[in-house]
Amino acid sequence: MQLGESLRGTRPTDRRVPGESGTWVFIVGDMTVFAFVFATYLLARAQDPALFAEGQQHLSATVGATNTLLLLLSSLCVVAGVRATGRRRSRAAQRLFGLAALCGLGFAANKYLEYSDKISHGLTPTTNDFWTYYYILTGLHLFHLVVGLGVLAFAIRQVGKPRLTARRYAYIEGGACFWHMVDLLWIVLFPLLYLVR
Repeated sequence: MQLGESLRGTRPTDRRVPGESGTWVFIVGDMTVFAFVFATYLLARAQDPALFAEGQQHLSATVGATNTLLLLLSSLCVVAGVRATGRRRSRAAQRLFGLAALCGLGFAANKYLEYSDKISHGLTPTTNDFWTYYYILTGLHLFHLVVGLGVLAFAIRQVGKPRLTARRYAYIEGGACFWHMVDLLWIVLFPLLYLVR
């Protein structure tokens, strides 16, 4: 029996939450904080829609869409990596987690270039409310992405160990769930900042 199958249970009706329960407490707490910040942003935008619309015109939807595709591809690789881990295909899992990390690094590089371009044009966090929220929201997301890259490095190391225990597999699943949260946050941020007028 494969590791992933043994963890899922033997009956089709068996269900389990992937990862460790502590991971989910952290993820739900983190999402709650982001929901509060999103709500604050929407309230500020409702009070001065012209200012926020003007700020959005300086953002490139192409860059935002490219970053979205990178994160979606990375999440697909993470799903396949977890599946390969459960089937004890460690080399394939390591390659898939590594590809996900490369996509994450591509996202970070794009964000660095975007920040550099905005700052060179005098669009800093102190320019106005739109840019304050832009840097806070995208900066928080970028911080989570960097943490996620560390989680992927941890997964690569764990998969490479000779004996994969159920607990270690749960850690890898929990790390995958964290990475999917990073992806989900960007899927909300992209239209919120770049598209919605």
